[in-house]
Amino acid sequence: PGRAVPLAHVEAGDSGGDRPPLVLLHGLFGSHGNFQTVAKALVRRGGGKVLTLDARNHGGSPHSPLMTYEAMSLDVQHLLTRLGITKCILLGHSMGGKTAMTVALQRPDLVERLISVDISPVSSASVSEFSAYLSAMKSVKIPDGVSRSAARQLADDQLRPVVQLPQLRQFLLTNLVEVEGRYVWRVNLEAISHHLADIMSFPVFHKPYPGPALFLGGSNSPYISSKDYPEIQRLFPKADVQHIEGAGHIVHQDKFEEFITAVLNFLPPP
Repeated sequence: PGRAVPLAHVEAGDSGGDRPPLVLLHGLFGSHGNFQTVAKALVRRGGGKVLTLDARNHGGSPHSPLMTYEAMSLDVQHLLTRLGITKCILLGHSMGGKTAMTVALQRPDLVERLISVDISPVSSASVSEFSAYLSAMKSVKIPDGVSRSAARQLADDQLRPVVQLPQLRQFLLTNLVEVEGRYVWRVNLEAISHHLADIMSFPVFHKPYPGPALFLGGSNSPYISSKDYPEIQRLFPKADVQHIEGAGHIVHQDKFEEFITAVLNFLPPP
C-alpha cells in the first residue's frame, strides 16, 4: 500500500491507569477538530489519554495520491509505532470507522477494542452523491485578496446548488483555508475523487477480529442496518450493535451526551 505518511495529531489527557490510549479517527472531508469536544469530554470524565488524528489528504496531514483503507491503516500503525503505543482503543466515524476496522483486522495485536461510529464493514452510500460534492468543491472560484468571511460566503453560494443542506455546506467549508493570500481546499480533492469507489467500499478480509467491538449508529441514519449484521458478525464476532435514538450520521454531534455515555460504558475499567 505504498509508504505511510506522518499524520498530524493532537494529544489530550494523560495515560493514568492501565487503560490503553483512545485514538479517534474522523470521516471524509473532516479533520481532528471534529472530535475536539469529544476528546475533551472523554479526558474530563476519566477517559485517560486521547489522540485525535488527521487522515492523509485531510486537515494538517500530508497529501498523497493514494487513498485506500490499506494505506490509511498503515498511516495509523506507523503513528502508533512512532509514539510508542503498543495497544490502543480505536474509535472511528464513517471513513475513519472503516480505517479503524482495517487496522483491527490487519493488526489485532494493536487494538484492544474497537468502536465504529455509524458505519459497517460493507459498501456504503452511493458514490454519485459524493462525486457531485467533489465536483462542486473543485469548481469553486474565489478571487485573491478577499476577506475570510467574503471567501466563505462566495464558496457557500457556489456550493448551494449542489449541496442543499446548510449543515453539510458548513462542514465542507471547514476545509477552505487561506494559503499566501489565496483560498484553497486543504483536502486533496484529486486523490479523494480518484479513490472514491475505494472509500465507499471496504477491503476483503477472511480472518475475524477477536476483540470487543461496538457499532454505534444513529437511529435516523441508514449506515448500520440489519442487512449488515451478518457481515459485522462474521468479521467482528464479539460485536455489539447499538443505535442512538434521534441521531443522524454524525452521531457525536447530534446526540453528544448519549454518545459520550455509550463510549464510556464500552471502555474497559481504567
